[in-house]
Amino acid sequence: MAIDVRELLDDGGMTPDADPIALFRDWLAEAEMSEPNDANAMALATADASGQPNVRMVLLKGADRNGFVFYSNAQSIKGGELAANPRAAVNFHWKSLRKAVRVQGNIREVTALEADTYFASRPKDSQIGAWASDQSRPMEGRFVFEKRIAEFALKFGFGTVPRPPHWTGWRLEPSRIEFWRDRPFRLHDRLVFSRARADAAWTTERLFP
Repeated sequence: MAIDVRELLDDGGMTPDADPIALFRDWLAEAEMSEPNDANAMALATADASGQPNVRMVLLKGADRNGFVFYSNAQSIKGGELAANPRAAVNFHWKSLRKAVRVQGNIREVTALEADTYFASRPKDSQIGAWASDQSRPMEGRFVFEKRIAEFALKFGFGTVPRPPHWTGWRLEPSRIEFWRDRPFRLHDRLVFSRARADAAWTTERLFP
């Protein structure tokens, strides 16, 4: 099978002068049209104070020039690791598009107003679940969890559910963003945007696949 030179020359928007945040949002919008579930799912990698790495899937809830935002329980394992070592990396992989994006950077907690606003937008069942779940802690049977859900449902059933004090969000401020695109014969495209600090200009480089 011959290599289609025209396909290899197609840059797919991965040009050195591209705005990496705008390019990411374009790719995410494309994934939302083609992925069967959760196009905003990302693998979040953290490390504890000793450097022990950890990774899990979370959902992206916002992406702009200030960073990539996600929410969770601050008392969870991930919350403890982000407090001890406020740096992280995320990886998006969209199989339907044969594309991936990796992001690295520092972590900052979102403001209380941001957390309140997003929490208020969640379905009520999810809000109650945030109160009922001692996330990442041992659970003595499913019944214990279901009992707690019932208790908080009764407590908040007829009113607004406030945001739990332990529930918040974080913003990953990108210092490095790598765009990867599958190409024939494993001749993949890799374009990296990096910067020394949040207010610095992006520099770019292409990597061998």
